[in-house]
Amino acid sequence: MTDTQTPESPEVAVEAVQPPAAEPVELPWADVVPEHFKMLRLLPLTVDRATGARPLRFVQFGRAERHGRDYSLLRMDIQLPAQKVRKDQNRLEVWANHQTRTVSFGPESGLSMEPLNRGLGRFLMAQAVIWAQRKWAHYRVEGAALASKDGLNEDTRLRRDHTLKTQGFTVSYTDAQHMKGSYADVQVGELIATWNGDRVQVVEILDAANMLQLAEHNLQEQEVKLRQQEERVSKFKREDSGLRFTITCLVAFAVFQAGLLIWIATHR
Repeated sequence: MTDTQTPESPEVAVEAVQPPAAEPVELPWADVVPEHFKMLRLLPLTVDRATGARPLRFVQFGRAERHGRDYSLLRMDIQLPAQKVRKDQNRLEVWANHQTRTVSFGPESGLSMEPLNRGLGRFLMAQAVIWAQRKWAHYRVEGAALASKDGLNEDTRLRRDHTLKTQGFTVSYTDAQHMKGSYADVQVGELIATWNGDRVQVVEILDAANMLQLAEHNLQEQEVKLRQQEERVSKFKREDSGLRFTITCLVAFAVFQAGLLIWIATHR
């Protein structure tokens, strides 16, 4: 009897087939810079314990928009006089995707403003909502995760969440430390275009011209008052010099008289 040996089945290595990674969509208009500008007045506020003094300031608000078959873009930034900021600071982008009928915000690093705690973040968000609701109120804003770095500072996180909630977003967290936050999808028409007018005011060209004229008028008045004060001071100096000379002469005469009387008294 012959033993029949059954050959063992060879082991076949099965590799999991990974789907090809989706290539990032290359968005148009990467070189677009703001083209239309307005001046903003940042009203003076009380000193904040976290951000320090908040005096009266004027900044430049710039915007540019583009429209195409697939996308529309609104790009805004805030420029500070005699102060440079990082490339991703003071900038907000709004993208309308007409294929998916969605609206998204950029940059990916999040909205970072300088100066802090002056109402500029809410102002930019309000301008974004106004622009999106003008034509695409039926589009949907895609939800996204919030930057975890904002959770490291409680005041920063609260300001960010307050800004989002006042614009109509719903903010939620998956952890007790409030580090892993996100905002949910919402229809563009449900957002609220509002900002604090007691912090940020748009200054139109005529208003800016009137402010400059008023400042020039006040400066001229101050110069006239300063000249008058200088003339009064010069007059007082001249009078003071005359009085000092007179007093010196009187003192010298009194000393002479005293010496003369002493001489007469001792020579009798």
